[in-house]
Amino acid sequence: MKNRIKVFRAMHDMTQEELADAIRVTRRTINSIERGKYNPSIEVAYRIAKTFGVTIEEVFCFEDGEDTEDRR
Repeated sequence: MKNRIKVFRAMHDMTQEELADAIRVTRRTINSIERGKYNPSIEVAYRIAKTFGVTIEEVFCFEDGEDTEDRR
């Protein structure tokens, strides 16, 4: 799942550690989510979105495995 966590962190001048502390997870968890190695639970996704004052959909984008170019 793609996400814009790094973009939102930069907009809020926030480190991975600061975000992790704010939503009560480890920095390693934030790093893994940002890199697309781990999909967060709905609760963690909600806490991330709430921290930035946006919706979950603004932070995360579900991919179904197909490239949009292939769908045309």
